[in-house]
Amino acid sequence: MRQLIIMSGPCVAESYDVCIEVAKALSAICKKSGFKYIFKSSFKKANRTRLESFTGREEEEAFGILRRVKEKFRIPLLTDVHETTDVDKVRSFADYIQIPAFLCRQTELLLAAGRSGRWVNIKKGQFASPESMRFAVEKVRSTGNRKVLLTERGVTFGYQDLVVDFRSVPRMKRLGVPVIVDCTHALQKPNQSGGISGGDPEMVETLCRAAVAVGADGLFIETHPNPSMALSDGESMIPLKEMNRIMKACEKIRKAI
Repeated sequence: MRQLIIMSGPCVAESYDVCIEVAKALSAICKKSGFKYIFKSSFKKANRTRLESFTGREEEEAFGILRRVKEKFRIPLLTDVHETTDVDKVRSFADYIQIPAFLCRQTELLLAAGRSGRWVNIKKGQFASPESMRFAVEKVRSTGNRKVLLTERGVTFGYQDLVVDFRSVPRMKRLGVPVIVDCTHALQKPNQSGGISGGDPEMVETLCRAAVAVGADGLFIETHPNPSMALSDGESMIPLKEMNRIMKACEKIRKAI
């Protein structure tokens, strides 16, 4: 049985201390559970609703944080890109390059990510069908890069909610790629009148359990030692202290199926 992939970390590389604390805890938890751990954190957030929202540290500072985490724990690292120029900036230290859901149709960005030779994790747009993600996969593969993953992150449900259709998992797996389920962003409450996305972290464990049960190849979970103090997506992330319990539950379900 292939190892369950856990892509997890704070939303953005807001500080070295936060990233180190999260990476240290999750490395140990995943090792104990037999899961493959990939540290996830964005070096910047280019799609904030409000102009004054925190988008990240200065690039070189953020890159330094991510490099130090990767080297200290010797773990693979995932970060987002938003423009083609970002790919060259992160390819020296990122093992996985992530295409945000809003950008899953951006041809030049997909091609640039494919040419990097890194794993490319494409988040399925909230507007996209599982079957239509074939074209995003084909764009990356056209570069000769076969290392592609797809991530289900919910479907737009009205103006301010998302819902996960778990039929997406087997349908996207038919494309011959590993399929991840984003168990935190899929619970966001976007487009709030205050300009800050809400969330429903109490349901994260439910999505994790369901994703494992339907055969997902991995889970994407944003976590933070103190979500109420997080500088980005605090309403969506779950407390780091809850990750061990959730991973134990997923381990049991994984063994059962």
